[in-house]
Amino acid sequence: MEQTQTPQTWRELLSIYIDDPQMRQGIADALGVNPITLTRWIKQQSIPRPQYLRRLLTVLTPHDRLLFMSLVDKEVEGFSTLLQDDMLPSEPLVIPPEVYKRVLHTCATIPKRLRFSSLCDLILSQALKQLDPYRLGMSIIVTCCMPPSYDNKVRTLREIIGKGTAPWGDQLEQQAVLLGVESLAGYAVTSSHLVANQKLEGEQGLSFGYRARWEESAAAAPIMLMGRIAGSLLVSSTQPEYFTPMHCALIESYAELVALAFDPVEEDFYELERIQLSAVPPAEEQRPYLSGFRQRVVEIMVQALRDDHPMIAPHAELIVWQQVEAELLHLPPPSEVTGLLRVSRPETKRRSLK
Repeated sequence: MEQTQTPQTWRELLSIYIDDPQMRQGIADALGVNPITLTRWIKQQSIPRPQYLRRLLTVLTPHDRLLFMSLVDKEVEGFSTLLQDDMLPSEPLVIPPEVYKRVLHTCATIPKRLRFSSLCDLILSQALKQLDPYRLGMSIIVTCCMPPSYDNKVRTLREIIGKGTAPWGDQLEQQAVLLGVESLAGYAVTSSHLVANQKLEGEQGLSFGYRARWEESAAAAPIMLMGRIAGSLLVSSTQPEYFTPMHCALIESYAELVALAFDPVEEDFYELERIQLSAVPPAEEQRPYLSGFRQRVVEIMVQALRDDHPMIAPHAELIVWQQVEAELLHLPPPSEVTGLLRVSRPETKRRSLK
């Protein structure tokens, strides 16, 4: 919503939204009230019940949600705290049985090539609904262990698929980066248990994890099967101190469910002793290495075709990720890449990847 000046009360903020008749009707429908009721709230002719104030959050833009909460806090002391307390269920959070049924049905019927993406889309969508019911802002990302390309050790994790609510986008794959031992996702893997950082802003001392854009708190759980690890489930919130013990228990349950999307036969899971994560540069420092990612994939596939060894896109993408990993960590280039594409290294004049 465009604003000429910052509203001083939540009523002023709401009045901007309902100035348009269509918007007024839409908000009234979302709240289950009469449009006239919204006008009465603005004119202070009636006071909305707390549940209506909470529902208003779902119809505001991400920026205005934070402003709305701070403005209501001025009138209703501790509204933000009460909001979080109200989000706590009276019973432990559990994954609905219907979700398990849908996951198992998908496992049984979906083609192998669609298995991972289909299961993750289903599981992450449900997780967002349960973990961020008021859509305050959350991202959920699945990370996987990068297949070893040097000394048979897993050195990094790769963000492979993700979903979010505003301010994050619905699909987060295009923003994927590598994560290392310094990250919350990395610590969840190396420690083999869930970890949380409730306040990412500022210096965190001994707390693991670092603040990315929009993140105020985060939690991560390892994705495991038969004691081996495939990666981690990373959940980030725009709200500080968001993750209660019940939230954390639910995240662990979803991490266990996500494990079904991975393939144990194709060595997606690794013994803990094979995982020795390194420190990885921040996301913004990785961007230059990833800017030509698609071009590098095409180069590899074209060269493989010329060598009479046609290659599918996922295999070529993995090779490029291994190249990027080696460049970031200053490791020797992956042997498979070196053998396949000696002419395709960045320093080679004949066929540059840039």
